[in-house]
Amino acid sequence: MTQAAQALPARIADLAALDELMSRPSPELAQALQQTPGDILVLGVGGKMGPTLARMARRADPGRRVIGVARFSEPGLREQLQQGGVECIAADLLSREAVAALPDAPNVVFMAGRKFGSTGSEWLTWAMNAHVPALVAERYAGSRIVAFSTACVYPFVPTAGAGAPESLPPTAPAGEYANSCVARERMFQHFSHLHGTAGRLLRLSYAIDMRYGVLHDVAQKVLRKEPIDLAMGHANVIWQGEANDWALRTLAHCTTPTSALNLSGPRVSIRELAREFSQRLGVAPVFTGQEAETAWLVDCSEAFQLYGPPKVELHRMLDWTADWVQRGGASLGKPTHYEARDGKY
Repeated sequence: MTQAAQALPARIADLAALDELMSRPSPELAQALQQTPGDILVLGVGGKMGPTLARMARRADPGRRVIGVARFSEPGLREQLQQGGVECIAADLLSREAVAALPDAPNVVFMAGRKFGSTGSEWLTWAMNAHVPALVAERYAGSRIVAFSTACVYPFVPTAGAGAPESLPPTAPAGEYANSCVARERMFQHFSHLHGTAGRLLRLSYAIDMRYGVLHDVAQKVLRKEPIDLAMGHANVIWQGEANDWALRTLAHCTTPTSALNLSGPRVSIRELAREFSQRLGVAPVFTGQEAETAWLVDCSEAFQLYGPPKVELHRMLDWTADWVQRGGASLGKPTHYEARDGKY
């Protein structure tokens, strides 16, 4: 059942309900997939967003072959995906031989990458974020490739402006992670120019999951009366289910050569988020620092022209998140470090 056919809930009861909601396709997705026939290969399906994106693709077109590739180090994930109709292949994408052995597919969604843990093993971060894209771009030169990137490729921009547009060159500030993500984009661009590969580079900013994300981080800090650093005073956020939906719909909007597309929702103020959670949780927020005049912000007007404004609005995500954390709902235990301005993760 599509999101349009089933009203959004007032609360998200449990993990099963969360998974269903984040993998619920829109009617527009089903229509878009008609323009991109053939198998869908999801590389890096074992990450935060991969499982729900793969299941969404399958739900949107139950007759479509959806193949998920990962190391599958998380117990039970492979079995869960297979129950949802997603074929699974265990492979190490750092291996040229393993990438070469993967099945052909006209539609590739690239979600592999490394962020957390970068400090101290920067070489692995660069290998995952630059070497693997080169292997994949070469292997799937004849496919459409929608590759996840990040808003971190941009420099900080004034908070008083509209955010970084896609036309702003990706010159990341200091930090191994952000700069390796610029390299990831350059690898896909190189092979796209070389082979005429159609694609898009999705510069995603903060997909919201009840167990992870900027809203989760701020709500937890309010509830625990922990100081909230305001230095990075603004961010863009989008519901993860909507980010999944837009990413898959982007298969029908690939360009040759590949080009960037900012993917997120409207900007939010961290201070205002804390105040909203304060009202919902009945706990006064504790602030530290002051908002800087710059932040990682993106202008998503091009995505809004393609897909319309986000259907899951901020107030609903706030209600869901406050209820979830107040009930002691599950957490992935991975802070986003949205407040970090030094690029270290």
